[in-house]
Amino acid sequence: MIASAQSLTYIVAAMLFILSLRGLSEQETARRGNVFGIVGMALAALATVAALTLSARANIEQMTPAFAILGGAIGVGALVGAFLAARVAMTSMPELVAVLHSFVGAAAVLVGIASYLEPDKKVEVAHEVEIFAGVLIGAVTFTGSVIAFLKLRATIGSKPLLLPGRHLLNLVMVGASIALAVMFVREAPPDGLKWLLAMTAIASVLGIHLVMAIGGGDMPVVVSLLNSYSGWAASAAGFMLGNDLLIITGALVGSSGAILSYIMCKAMNRSIWNVVFGGFGATPAVTGAKKGAGPVGKVSEATVEQVAQLLGASKRVIIIPGYGMAVAQAQHPVKDLTDALQGKGVDVKFAIHPVAGRLPGHMNVLLAEANVSYDIVKEMEEINEEFENTDVVLIIGANDIVNPSALTDESSPIYGMPVLEAWKAARVVMLKRSMSAGYAGVDNAICYNENTLMLFGDAKSSITKLLAAVQAEAKAA
Repeated sequence: MIASAQSLTYIVAAMLFILSLRGLSEQETARRGNVFGIVGMALAALATVAALTLSARANIEQMTPAFAILGGAIGVGALVGAFLAARVAMTSMPELVAVLHSFVGAAAVLVGIASYLEPDKKVEVAHEVEIFAGVLIGAVTFTGSVIAFLKLRATIGSKPLLLPGRHLLNLVMVGASIALAVMFVREAPPDGLKWLLAMTAIASVLGIHLVMAIGGGDMPVVVSLLNSYSGWAASAAGFMLGNDLLIITGALVGSSGAILSYIMCKAMNRSIWNVVFGGFGATPAVTGAKKGAGPVGKVSEATVEQVAQLLGASKRVIIIPGYGMAVAQAQHPVKDLTDALQGKGVDVKFAIHPVAGRLPGHMNVLLAEANVSYDIVKEMEEINEEFENTDVVLIIGANDIVNPSALTDESSPIYGMPVLEAWKAARVVMLKRSMSAGYAGVDNAICYNENTLMLFGDAKSSITKLLAAVQAEAKAA
């Protein structure tokens, strides 16, 4: 009876998780998707605790200390999670996601070791393989996510670490793990623990090496890929614990993360294997802006007043947000500027590149936080054809995703990556702090185009000044 009720609740929770993923696929339904996920997880947790309590009612006094520890752990975890969620800035969301992935990996490692050492339990070969695979995936996920966190936080530089013979080194570590797996399953618990711990150490080094060898330009895909790893680690933990819901949930996260990684790689004209093993960003790009003795053209700098006049006289404006907007936390002033331009009858839209920012959907989240209407936020494939009929394109802290070298310069490491073709507009205004290259280390040829004006400074400060100038012009008119 208890098992049937628990299984039924797990089925409902799994359906809610599927609905959650479906809701999160669209901006308009994302809030509802979050609610489905919260309700599903709450049901799963309550069903698990209730089943444990009812199963242990015969010796409830002996189980009370264990339940107290479990309740305390859940309470502390909930408080820490709520505190971090309330305090984290949207610009730090990619780092937070990477840290959360590392927790899943660490949990899979600990669950695997605990499951193997569980007393008075007959461990079959199939179960030992599940334990070994779960710990392996968890260890790679844990250390890889920690390195991703440090790279996203700029504690570690975005330049990839390319050791001599790195592919051979990875192959040796994988081969050693397989050899340890054979020795592990040949020994009865707990004698195989030494092989399990040895593999954990090797897998941890493998996770570090894999992510250290990936450059900053591919970091959004890495975060998505680590999300997939964390899902498979959770699914492996489900097999170890015999928990159907954990298996289903992990598989959902793992498969959706893998699909998202594929979509992002397709948007960058790259393969998953190229991202993981290619060492993207190893050397500075030799783009059209860097060939020869100097840049291909002259940089034209504009004043706030000039840009305000351009925007005010326009009929169509497209805004392209990038990581610079996120760092400056300029999404709210951008929303105010959008409202001011729309008040003057200007048609304003936003163009979003699939890999803008440091996290899939990073720009969409920032704009949603500022209450920018979903109707005017367009994805790359929806809006690229509109640039030719646009008066002004306002690029806010974006570099690689608007770089024409991706289409024209075969020597560029981002060559072949689909980009927002902003240069086709009548005027391009680019907001940057300086002429430094983008996160991928690639100089941007659009800066030297004749129709490009550069507005240097902090994005939030520049947008605020632009807003004031546009409003002043509106009052004067």
